[in-house]
Amino acid sequence: MTDELELLRDWGADAAPLTEPARAGARHRLLNTIAHAQRHPDAAPSRRHALRLATAAVAAVAVTGTAVLIADGGDGAGGRPHRAGGVSGTATPRMSNVSAATVLNTAAARTGRKETPVAPRDDQFIYSKRIIKETERGTGAVRTYEDVNWDSVDGSQRSLTMELGRVIWEEPLQKGEGVWPPREWSELRKLPTDPQKLIPVITDVGSSKRSTGDFTAQDWYQAYFMLGELLKWPVLPEGLRSAAYEALALVPGVEAIPGVKDSAGRTGVGIAYPKSPMAQGKYLIFSPKSYEFLGFRDERTSVSGGKTYVQLSHTVDWAVVDRLRQLP
Repeated sequence: MTDELELLRDWGADAAPLTEPARAGARHRLLNTIAHAQRHPDAAPSRRHALRLATAAVAAVAVTGTAVLIADGGDGAGGRPHRAGGVSGTATPRMSNVSAATVLNTAAARTGRKETPVAPRDDQFIYSKRIIKETERGTGAVRTYEDVNWDSVDGSQRSLTMELGRVIWEEPLQKGEGVWPPREWSELRKLPTDPQKLIPVITDVGSSKRSTGDFTAQDWYQAYFMLGELLKWPVLPEGLRSAAYEALALVPGVEAIPGVKDSAGRTGVGIAYPKSPMAQGKYLIFSPKSYEFLGFRDERTSVSGGKTYVQLSHTVDWAVVDRLRQLP
């Protein structure tokens, strides 16, 4: 599926193969590493860079059984999840009568009807603008960021990205490197638009041979995590976003949570995965009436543990442009 997964497949080919429990544990520890990674542009890799380093993390887990933790000492975004509470409008709401499957399948159908096919050239950039509203839980202090990104379509050029208002220059991917979701449009187009096929592909080192009937609880958390990261990408090939919504609806244990606000102040229905403590307080947010996708809710803590934050975000604009810093 991506270069780093091909590298992993070939890495350590002479070693004895891992047992299935060991392999499942390695995948789980890698996801735990990524989900707990702190990010601060001045001190450590951003979340995007953390995912870019997945090859090294998987290799270390597979051989030593030890997760590689990417962390910093500041208050950058990301971090381990915390149960909501203590900030007005952000406490964990009561359960809704509407099912997660209804929300997600309706969102998929709506997306399919409104979708405009996009075919960017390799030399172009994907421009996107995202609003992030962050509330410090202890003080209630709120800060709003407007992050603007220009991502190289084929990954061959430098990308300009922002995290919490900080500018980050990302160098082109090198041989053997990759990110999730794939940076290259050509790689995104290879992903199945059949939700039944998409889940095995993104959870089994690029292979679609395994059946979801054999999935463990760790496999299903991996599917939830990977699909959520895919849906954060501002623009996807035709049919892929709808497939990702439908695939999420197939994950056992996803639930609909009412009363979740996005960064524009709109109240919606959150899609959560309460089975995993790593997913606590993290939602995809949809309109409670039309089930139109609104944005994301996340939680983070500083490495010191002294500060915790609730983050609400949504993408307000995107376009395909010809050069860095070009506005649509």
